[in-house]
Amino acid sequence: MGFGGISIWQLAIVLVIVILLFGTKRLKGVGGDLGEAIKGFRKSVKDEEDKPKPELDDKGETLDVHAQEKRQDSQSRD
Repeated sequence: MGFGGISIWQLAIVLVIVILLFGTKRLKGVGGDLGEAIKGFRKSVKDEEDKPKPELDDKGETLDVHAQEKRQDSQSRD
């Protein structure tokens, strides 16, 4: 038994059919595109983890670090 009740021979037959239908050149291109997409996804996840977390006050609420700028902008509009 292989994966979920599929034998190794059935997987081999499916692989041969896919290679005959699409050709190795196109499958290589699809594999490369898939690899680049996974690299990009991992990089974006890593970049997101590296971002600084918002500061919390004693109540567990987030602090608005740009409050002074917002206050000045709202006063200049009035």
